[in-house]
Order: sequence, then C-alpha cells, then structure tokens
Amino acid sequence: MGPEESRAQHDAGESQDALKRLLALSAAEADRCALAELYQPVLASVPGAATIFAHLGQSLDGFIATESGDSFYVTGRENILHLHRMRALCDAVIVGAATVAADDPRLTTREVPGRSPLRVVLDPRRRLRAEHQVFVDGAAPTLLVCLEGAVGSPQSVLASGGVEVLELPGSSAVSGGISLPALVTALQRRGCSRLFVEGGGRTVSSFLQAGLLSRLHVAVAPLLIGTGRPGIRLPGSLTLADCLRAPHRIYRMGSDLLFDLELGAATEVGTAPVPGPAVQRIL
Repeated sequence: MGPEESRAQHDAGESQDALKRLLALSAAEADRCALAELYQPVLASVPGAATIFAHLGQSLDGFIATESGDSFYVTGRENILHLHRMRALCDAVIVGAATVAADDPRLTTREVPGRSPLRVVLDPRRRLRAEHQVFVDGAAPTLLVCLEGAVGSPQSVLASGGVEVLELPGSSAVSGGISLPALVTALQRRGCSRLFVEGGGRTVSSFLQAGLLSRLHVAVAPLLIGTGRPGIRLPGSLTLADCLRAPHRIYRMGSDLLFDLELGAATEVGTAPVPGPAVQRIL
C-alpha cells in the first residue's frame, strides 16, 4: 500500500469518526439515519478532486435577507446546527465579503463537536475592515483572498499571525470577481478537498454558474419577506426545459425544509469541472 492510499484510509477513518460524533447529538434512531444519509456525500470524496458544497437559507419568496440586510435569522435553530455540522465535516468554509460585512460571522463549530475549518473570505478589492470577528478572534486560521495587485484601504485587513492574504487572478466570467477554479486549485494545494460555500447569494450563485458545485443545500423557511436580498440568481432561460432541475432529497429541519440538490461536479487540480449525472430521482 502506497503513502497516498494510507493517507486516504486515515482521512476516511477520521471523517467517519467525525460523523459518528455529530450523529450522537441526535436522540432518535430515525433522525440519526436521516442525518447519516444527508452527510454521507460529504465524506465520499474523490481522490485528487475537490468536493464542493454550498448552502443558502431563504424565505418562501426567495430572499436571504431584508433590504436593510437583516438576516438574523431567516431559518431556524435546526438549520443553524446543520451549518455548524457542515463546517465540522469540511476542510474550508468560504464566504463572500458582503456576508462578512453584513453578518460578521465567526464561521466556527462552536455548536457541535469537531474542529473549525479554514475560513476563506473572498474580498476581491480588499474593502473589508480589519475589525471583523474572522480576522481578530483567533478561533481558526483565516485566508483573505483578493485580486492580484489589490491595494485596499488603510483600514483593510493585513497579513498577521491569524490572517493570511492570498492574491489570485480575476475571472472574465465574473465581473470584478476572483477566478474560482484558481481558488479551488489553491485550496487543494493546501490540503483542502472538502469545501463548503456558506454564502452569500452572489458567491453561491457564482460557484453554481461556474459548474463547480457537487451539491447545493437550500433551506426554505415559512417566511415571506416581500422584497430584499435575493438568494440564487442565474442567467435566465426562455423555456423550463432549459432550466436546471436537479435530482434531490428533502429533509425537514424544525419548521424549515432543506432541499439537497445533487449537481455532481468534481474538480481535479488543473482540470475543468465534471458534468453532473443525468439521474432523476422522485421523492
């Protein structure tokens, strides 16, 4: 057995142990079975590839926050625990600058067992100020990702003991955005193969449009906001036949419904995304 196979077996064993710790929080056998089914794809990583998951919590009418940015909390306690479990099972959690500016999240696993992942903040122009929790709390390593040559303001985040700054090329596919394939490759080279894109709407939509997501979790709360900050936004299609209708599973989380959409992308270092499966599943 070679060193890579031994490392893969070791990582798989650690992942299974992490899943067992998380499932121990659920008292009912049916709940444990449902949780095992939901989180099993996170553990089924492909050798040499990054498995990328994303999540959005939204209202029935498709908003993740009000017009003022108030999002505490669109979804309920059970879905918040789901976010913490996903962080515990993944190597890195990714958010956009707008999410950090609006919500000031910590992106740790304080609600569940397990270590906190690498916190990756996408701030192309380095506009975020240095006082946000992810940059100062020291609770987990943090990577600030910006465009090559981005200078930032005097109040922007500087490299320090707890924060590393990574410059990446831009993307013609995303106006003013960072090249997502370059980001994935950089994270893989750091040993991060399970990636969790936690928000916000523009960041998740960019990964989805780029064909990089393996699975997308959309939690829908029994809430009507009316108008506000939208969730998923993609280029429109003229016919429903051209729209994305993914195989999926549905889970109840308290008063919320979680749609687990199977997209199937896997990205190897230096290669294009693999198209998703053509399997249809009716639940």
